[in-house]
Amino acid sequence: MPGPTSPPSSDPGRRGAGRTAVVSGASSGIGAATAERLAAEGFDVVLGARRMDRLAGLAERIGGRALALDVTDPASVEAFAAALDRVDVLVNNAGGSFDAAPVAEADLDSWARTYEVNVLGTVRLTKALLPALRASGAADLVFMGSTAGLISYEGGASYTAAKHGVHTLAETLRLELNGEPVRVIEIAPGMVRTEEFSLNRLGSADKADAVYRGVREPLTAEDVADCVAWTVTRPHHVNVDLLVVRPLAQAAQHKVARESE
Repeated sequence: MPGPTSPPSSDPGRRGAGRTAVVSGASSGIGAATAERLAAEGFDVVLGARRMDRLAGLAERIGGRALALDVTDPASVEAFAAALDRVDVLVNNAGGSFDAAPVAEADLDSWARTYEVNVLGTVRLTKALLPALRASGAADLVFMGSTAGLISYEGGASYTAAKHGVHTLAETLRLELNGEPVRVIEIAPGMVRTEEFSLNRLGSADKADAVYRGVREPLTAEDVADCVAWTVTRPHHVNVDLLVVRPLAQAAQHKVARESE
C-alpha cells in the first residue's frame, strides 16, 4: 500500500514529483498521450493495457512502468492492483466504441462489449484502487468521459449509453467521497482524432476519415492529455468536476463547421 503522503512539488516543471499516476488504456491514443504528459510533469507513471508490446516501448521511452491490464477481466485487475505500492492519481481511460448502428438494428454483443469496457471495467479498476487512493492523502480519480455522456445522437446509442454511465459514476463517487481527500474529475472531450477510435467504431479507414473530413484542427490526444495534466496539478482544494473540451470547429454534438475540399 502507499507510503507517506508527499505533497505536490513546488517546481512548476515537476508538479507531479513524488506522486504515482496510473493510466489505463495507455497503449495508444489519449491514454498514451496522457501517460507521456504526466511523466513530463514529474509523475511516476504506471501504464496499464492489454497490448504489452506497445506498452513496454512507451514505458521505456518515458521512464514509466508497464503492467498488463485488461479491465474486463477481474483476475487481471486484481493482479494489476496487487503490483502497485502507491496510487495518487488514477486516470480511468480504457474504453471504446464498437458500432454506429441505430437501436432498431442493435447488435447486443456490441452493446455488451461497449458497456463492459467503458462502465464495468471502470468500476472494477476504481474499486480495486480506491483503498490506495484514499491512503494517498491527496488523490485524484479521473474519468475519461465524452460529450457523448452528456447528450445523445443518432447511431450512437451503445456508446452514449455507456458514457452516460461513466458520467453518473463520476457524479455518484463525488458525492460518496465528499469529505475524503480524493478529488473526482471528469474530462469530456468532443471530436478527437486518434489513430484507432473511429476505425474501431466504423470498421474501415474511409469511414473513419469521413468523420473528420473538412474539420479544421480536430482535437488531438495531446490536447486531451493537456487537460488531464492541468486538472491534476491544481492545488488540491480545487476540484474540476467536469471539463468539456471541443475543437473550435465543433460548437455542439450536431454542429460542426466543415470546409469544402
